[in-house]
Amino acid sequence: MGWIVSIIVLSALVFFHELGHYVMAKAVGVYIEVFSIGFGKKIASFKIFNTQWQLSAIPLGGYVKMKGQDDTNPLNKNYDKDSYEAKTPFQRILILLAGPAANFILAFMLYIFIGLGSPAILSPIIGGVLKNSPAYIAGLKPKDTIISINNTRISSWNQLSKDIIKDKNRLLHVVVKRNDKIINISLMPKIHKAKNMFNQVIYKPMIGIESAGVTHKMPVTFENVFRYAANQTQFASTMIFKSVEKLVTGAIPAKDLGGVISIVKITSDATAQGWMAVLFFAALISVNLGVLNLLPIPALDGGHIMFNLYELITKKAPSEPILIKLTVAGWVVLAGIMGLGLYNDITRLIG
Repeated sequence: MGWIVSIIVLSALVFFHELGHYVMAKAVGVYIEVFSIGFGKKIASFKIFNTQWQLSAIPLGGYVKMKGQDDTNPLNKNYDKDSYEAKTPFQRILILLAGPAANFILAFMLYIFIGLGSPAILSPIIGGVLKNSPAYIAGLKPKDTIISINNTRISSWNQLSKDIIKDKNRLLHVVVKRNDKIINISLMPKIHKAKNMFNQVIYKPMIGIESAGVTHKMPVTFENVFRYAANQTQFASTMIFKSVEKLVTGAIPAKDLGGVISIVKITSDATAQGWMAVLFFAALISVNLGVLNLLPIPALDGGHIMFNLYELITKKAPSEPILIKLTVAGWVVLAGIMGLGLYNDITRLIG
């Protein structure tokens, strides 16, 4: 059952990505020949809105085939009024951006549904205070609940952490609740060595407290749900952008890269934890699809955006030899990344 859910989730994410391209292309007058979920041999199809909608054998992606656009042969162009190539570079960029944008919008909506389920949030309750730390010297104690920092109300431990590192030279005016009493405390954070999510050594302002591990249900209000969805979408986007950067620079080893098998397995495992876990992981993968498709690789939306930006600025399209070489290079890079992810997946399975 979990594997079936995984395929359905992946197909749904691909559908929304391609739907973004489809809607924008139709909006600017491009004729859509085929809308396919999956690649390879056609399994089933029907025709509506003058477009062939089909399900194909290999459920590892999808595509929208627009008149005048052929990624396998960049020289195969058509300049009829309703073709992709007949549109201005700006219109083509809008079509290309619409796919990733659809993924970000879908992720935001999924986080909205998660927020409506009143997710558990780590409470801003102190579990321990490091001896001789700023918090210890200022008088903070275990079981204290942080109410506010510099007049900003604190509702979660995550928000507390963000407020502490916001300004390394800022005096913090902290209001805490202790045994039904409200206490005001002032302290200055100190810069300490720590590790980030990529296990890299960083230096950041800290006050010397740790969480008590107590959680509470997020109150379901319009403001809370909207803020939760916005914060989660922003965090996921930033995390994936940084992950790509670390992978390219070598800060993250290539062996940590996962492929479609990892995605399917994790989604399958999430199914066992309940539908909220599936929705959360689906939102993360949706953001992942949006971010990765914006990379400036010619085989992806980002690569096509790069070509069109060049044409928009210089008023001329890239030369055909350069276009062919970059397109081939893009497919090689993309195939290499997918191959490496698949190799790592298989290695983990048999290791």
